[in-house]
Formats: sequence, C-alpha cells, structure tokens
Amino acid sequence: MTGKRTTEIEKTKPTTTVSIKEAAVFVKEHAKAKFDETVEIHMHLGVDAKQSDQTVRGTVSLPHGSPRSIKVAVFTENPVLQEKAKEAGADIVGGVELVNEIAAKKSFAADVAVTTPDMMKELAKIAKVLGPRGLMPNPKTSTIGPDPAVLVKSLKAGKVSFKMDESANIHVGVAKASWDADKIADNARAVVDAVRQARPQTAKGEYILSGTLTTTMGVGLKVQL
Repeated sequence: MTGKRTTEIEKTKPTTTVSIKEAAVFVKEHAKAKFDETVEIHMHLGVDAKQSDQTVRGTVSLPHGSPRSIKVAVFTENPVLQEKAKEAGADIVGGVELVNEIAAKKSFAADVAVTTPDMMKELAKIAKVLGPRGLMPNPKTSTIGPDPAVLVKSLKAGKVSFKMDESANIHVGVAKASWDADKIADNARAVVDAVRQARPQTAKGEYILSGTLTTTMGVGLKVQL
C-alpha cells in the first residue's frame, strides 16, 4: 500500500473507538494490497511485563479457523503415537533422533512443537533452539499431552497460541481480509475472551488497556473491548 493511499484511508477511519464488528467491516473494505492481507488484533495489557507471575499466555480455538496454515512437529518415541500423529496431519514426527538432528543443525523448521510428557527431558537439549522462538512445549499452550494426535488436530483446526511480549502487548492474526466480516469479528472476539480469561491472579487495576484491529498493510482502528 502506498503512503498516499494510507493517508487517504487515515482520513476516513473513525476517530473514536468502535465495535469489533464495525472495525472488521472497515478493515475488510479498505484492504487494498495485491495479496490477501491478514487481519490482526493487538492488545496492550495493564500488567507488569517484568514480573514472571504476570506473564499472559494461552491458546484459543478460533471459531472459523486460523488465517494461516501451520507446520506442526511432534516429539514422541512411541511408534503408535507417531503414526497417529502423522494421520492427524503432523508435518514432522520423531523421537530422540529428531531432537539430535535439530541440536546438530541448530534450526527448527516448524511453527509449533508438540510432545508427550516423557520427551520433555530430551527437548531440554534443544531449548536454545526452541526457546527464543517461543516454541518450547508448555501445558498452557496445549502442546504437551499423552496423545499428540489430539493436539495436532486442534492446532490444524484453528487453535492458536498467544503470548505477551516484553512490552505487555499481544498480537494475534485472526482472519484473512477476504473473509466475511462476521467471521473476522467472531475470531477477534474469541481472542479477546481468551486473553481476558488468561488474566494473572497477581494483576491489579485495569487489565486490557486498549485494542486495535488492523490488516497487514492497513491502518488500525481502536476497538471496544
């Protein structure tokens, strides 16, 4: 999107906060890039990001699916569970040998890592590869379980994870601009509800300070949360 086009859209956008549905209609109508832009919701939280007990993270099943396909890796030594994970749609499946391969290459070509509990001690070997990308399996993100196939199906069906950054912000892609505005709004509301439910017990005062709905190349609209 050119700077001139952005400026023109800025002139027409609401100057006050609007409902998520109104914002969905606006960003959809003004998505003019040559590709199908992702619609994103951004929230700024009233928590102390420096306190580990105020970290906000979790998962949410988007009612209309995820705007992006994700590559899922499954770690398990159990051959039966490996086969079930493949049938569920896992893109990469392996046990100790996969861990050793990642450790040697120091790279990981997947968007999500799922594991059985017994493999966590092995994954410690590649914590420096997975950790910086926020990919270490965690119960809070529903990526550890006795049956990885169940987790893979949920992820492929539209379950996404969210995690607050160091500035107490959360960013989640919720839809594509080509989708119906109602579906965009439904997915955005689902994320807001999930973040609200993930409020840390130690957080005080106002929790969600602001929210914005925007597209990859578009302008942002402040939304009522």
